[in-house]
Amino acid sequence: MNLTLRVPRLRWLAAIGAAAALAALAFGFGYARFASDVQRATQRVAHGSRIAETACGSIEYAEMGEGPALLVVHGAGGGFDQGIEFAAELARRGYRVIAMSRFGYLRTPLPADATPQAQADAHACLLDALGIERAAVAGVSAGAPSSLQFAIRHPQRTRALFLLVPLAYRPNARPTDTAAAQSRSSGLLARFMLERAVNSDLLYWLTLRLAPGLVAQTILGTPSEVLAEASVDERERAGRMMEHIMPLSLRHAGLLNDARVAQALAPYPLEKITVPTLVISVADDLYGTFESAGYTASKIPGARFLGYQRGGHVALGHHHAILDELVSFLSGAANFAVAAL
Repeated sequence: MNLTLRVPRLRWLAAIGAAAALAALAFGFGYARFASDVQRATQRVAHGSRIAETACGSIEYAEMGEGPALLVVHGAGGGFDQGIEFAAELARRGYRVIAMSRFGYLRTPLPADATPQAQADAHACLLDALGIERAAVAGVSAGAPSSLQFAIRHPQRTRALFLLVPLAYRPNARPTDTAAAQSRSSGLLARFMLERAVNSDLLYWLTLRLAPGLVAQTILGTPSEVLAEASVDERERAGRMMEHIMPLSLRHAGLLNDARVAQALAPYPLEKITVPTLVISVADDLYGTFESAGYTASKIPGARFLGYQRGGHVALGHHHAILDELVSFLSGAANFAVAAL
């Protein structure tokens, strides 16, 4: 081989080798950071909760505050930690907040019967284990089906019912409505997030690091422009929510079960719910809960529906107002309960 041809080729091979070495080094640093973040997330949910051995099986829960009992039922991708984060301010305002991990989330196992009806009975079993006769119930997002069933199946134990951006039945809803909304918002990337990334800690972590706006749209159900225009505090709240979905591996069974529940939504006998009820949703929620929330409220006697126009599924810009509404509602519900005695 001619020496003048061989030298450039060697330089080319050396450049490729150097690039490969740099790529491997970058991957190593990236994976190390991923592993560290997952370990931190795992340690975060390893503390602050207890396991109640109930007639319905083992249930993970956490408590905060003193006063009238408020059972907080978390949404998809959550656990006791999501419930406590949402309701910590309520505990400071004089309520005993009980936040459980629903079936398949964190340390609560997924039973053979993981329907909303069975989950509602498990809510009652947890209250039994804690010696609580009656409680107000706050069902957020995918926590709504079992919250509704609790009010239907255990009316004497329900002091009041609050639903926020609820996963709920509505007539003429197509099973693909949510998927279609998500697909319109981000196309193939949204489908990737919904079908693949939520099955993998690594894929979710990479997407969160590279495209947080996409995670906001497809996982938090919130338009990216709403997130961009939100206050610093609200953007930080959304960021914590996205971060705190990790570790997905400890929530995967619950997420899959929530997907099954969402595909099988059926009308409930809502007219049987007689306790004070407040339902709140947001018109630009990409999960489409606004219509189902309005329908649900219209079928529950005396229920109040409060709707916001912007804020997405996590109600950006309305968090403190919603907490104020909830405190006012719970105070009124307590007066209603006294008057009914």
